[in-house]
Amino acid sequence: MAKAKVIIKKLNAPHQHTSLKNYLPLHEKMVSEIRRTVKEIFDELGGAALIKSSGAVYIKPNAIDAKAYCHTRIEALKVAIEYWQQVGAKKVYVLENSTQANYTRVVFAVNGYAKLCRQTGAVPIYLDEEKTRAFKFSGRSPAGKDNHRGYDLTACAFPLTVAEKLIDGANENLYINLPKLKTHSMAGVTLGVKNQWGFPIHTSRGVDHNYNLFSKLADVLSLVRPDVTLIEGVEGTIYGHYPVTSKADTCVKPFRVMIGSRNVVAADIVGSKIFGLGLEDVPHLKEAVARGLGEGVSGPEDIECTGDITSLDGIDLIGDMPPEGKYPTDLYESYPGDVRMIVGKTMACREGCMNNPKTLLQVLHHDYQGKGGWTLIMGKGFDPAEIDALRGRVLIAGHCAIEEIGERLIRRLGRGKVYLSGECNDLCSTVNAMCHLMKVNPLVLINRNLTGAIIALALAKLKGSTSRVPNPFCHLFKVV
Repeated sequence: MAKAKVIIKKLNAPHQHTSLKNYLPLHEKMVSEIRRTVKEIFDELGGAALIKSSGAVYIKPNAIDAKAYCHTRIEALKVAIEYWQQVGAKKVYVLENSTQANYTRVVFAVNGYAKLCRQTGAVPIYLDEEKTRAFKFSGRSPAGKDNHRGYDLTACAFPLTVAEKLIDGANENLYINLPKLKTHSMAGVTLGVKNQWGFPIHTSRGVDHNYNLFSKLADVLSLVRPDVTLIEGVEGTIYGHYPVTSKADTCVKPFRVMIGSRNVVAADIVGSKIFGLGLEDVPHLKEAVARGLGEGVSGPEDIECTGDITSLDGIDLIGDMPPEGKYPTDLYESYPGDVRMIVGKTMACREGCMNNPKTLLQVLHHDYQGKGGWTLIMGKGFDPAEIDALRGRVLIAGHCAIEEIGERLIRRLGRGKVYLSGECNDLCSTVNAMCHLMKVNPLVLINRNLTGAIIALALAKLKGSTSRVPNPFCHLFKVV
């Protein structure tokens, strides 16, 4: 069997020379080089011949949020849109379903994607505003008395565009996956495979966002696979996927690379290697290979690298690879000293109740001067004496902790001092709770274009968005 081709192109134009804490548009020299590089990659992978019978091209960027370095660079998205228009696409669509606590329409308004679509004629698709269809997830059996590691939710709802155009209509429509080069504090990396976690609706994402996450990512891949994956790596994030902006000089690296392939698993293996990571560091890629979803790729030995880098051995793009040979993927250890964190002794999932709340805690503390003076509890298996000694306000994150100690704390402290964020990852409830505890207005999380964001928010609600978003007054009133 022929090896899967992965094209790796370095970007030689200069990156910004000022602090990365200032998220700036790319220099025109960099934009020009991205334009040339993207054309070379798409052309080598098939170009116009890839367009299918409908003539439609669906582009899925990573737009989980409008926060700096969290989304695919708008300059790269613009180049991709214009490429497919120029080679004959009848219509180009840009689709996304942003992370919990966001309306996709608002993210597009704030990060510039909506304006870009108007300028280029691409059609934005806000997946959270669509009707859905359920699909069975079969990676694991349902949880039960004798299966504690099974799925709590075995069916997942997908927006109709994904169901009808990318799954049912895979033979008629071209699907381009355009992720950002990022590590992920819960999944190892978020590249092409993880980028598709934007397809399930929010209520399907919060459940099993735990030790089962890797399996569910493979389930999504088993249903829908991109025709082309192009990883935008102008910058890449380490210490996870949602960097604290004030720590960007530590958590963001100007890798200046683009990675393209027809095989998403192969592209992700190469993208992971940029961080020094192998399959053993990225459980969902290991699972995809084990299920045969790599289309013959079981590891780097099955990949042919072309372009500017032809070997994956010893990659160190910017010459600062840590001595241990890999960049950190877990969260940067910097939290408010006056927020106490209690972690269960028998279970605390990095993929859910731990790292989602800790990420938000970091961001609200460092970027928005959020206040402390409260306790965060996560996991399962607590010392009753320690719980009974707690005073003041408490946020209990995750259904395991709520089931074990929720009522105990409510009876003793009163409902007004106990905040609950259920499921494995109910990010909306976590935002509601922390914004009230830390006195941060959730609207300040929209760093720019506030007027446009408010209009987009109203439209999203009118269009029936299924996204779970925080109460805009949650900093004033306790709502969870």
